[in-house]
Amino acid sequence: MPDPQRLPDALDRALRDWLTHLDVERGLSRHTLRAYERDVGRYAAYLRSRGITDLAAVDSAVVSDFLVALRSGEGDHPPLAASSAGRAVVAVRAFHRFLALDGALEADPARSVTPPKTPLRLPKAIPLDRVEALLAAASVGDTPAALRDRALLEVLYGVGARVSEVVDLDVDDLDRDSEVVRLRGKGDKERIVPLGSYAAAALDAYRTRARPVLAAKGRGIPALFLNQRGGRLTRQGVWAILKATAERAGITEEISPHTLRHSFATHLLQGGADVRIVQELLGHASVTTTQIYTKVTIDQLREVYAGAHPRAR
Repeated sequence: MPDPQRLPDALDRALRDWLTHLDVERGLSRHTLRAYERDVGRYAAYLRSRGITDLAAVDSAVVSDFLVALRSGEGDHPPLAASSAGRAVVAVRAFHRFLALDGALEADPARSVTPPKTPLRLPKAIPLDRVEALLAAASVGDTPAALRDRALLEVLYGVGARVSEVVDLDVDDLDRDSEVVRLRGKGDKERIVPLGSYAAAALDAYRTRARPVLAAKGRGIPALFLNQRGGRLTRQGVWAILKATAERAGITEEISPHTLRHSFATHLLQGGADVRIVQELLGHASVTTTQIYTKVTIDQLREVYAGAHPRAR
């Protein structure tokens, strides 16, 4: 675990205790630990700038003022967007809650401070015809790389996987008899997702005709998707493959692996899938997260209705 920045002793000990708790007892990832350390480290620096070195002197007004400073900017820090400020406030709330539960503080001064509401950001999906153009562009050629790229993109779109879930796939995560794939999502939670016929066919071609060629260049690792050296394909490698394929397909808008995940969900709902089924397929912990896609489809229905119904205008 990286060392937190140098702080006054009381704040230093409190931050170290909290980070150790998150690392050892909660088992959070290094990426998450660094984010928490950065956000609460900034909070501690803010307290120090106000002459506060004893956390018992912090009240809700101080935490609220910190939120204001995040949104307006202070010192060398530019103003933060609502989402970034909200993330920092969530970290500060967790920090104070830990100290209160641990008995280091008598009360939790951050409990009543709520993160700022973030504007609704609709997921960006691309129409089905452009998805098909992308997959067609990935089908050109019969080289091991071409077969891998087609299978990779078919899986990204066909099962709505996150890029991290796809690069983490091992060969044993595929069940060709049942035509399902096991994905490991956030919090290492597993879910089983069915493979469509196109993804299954592309994976069969890749596994029998391409993967053995790529694997021969490496050390026999279990990864499903391999790079040209026989190692596990990285996120950056997936982005590069998608970008090159999109250029060949003549797709000019910005596209990412997450765009294909958004398109997967949007196209399912447009086809009549129940939102709770889509929730399970995406691996969302709450249906509320999935319901943002229903906003997209309702807007599209409204647009079609306005243009087609004689009494709509």
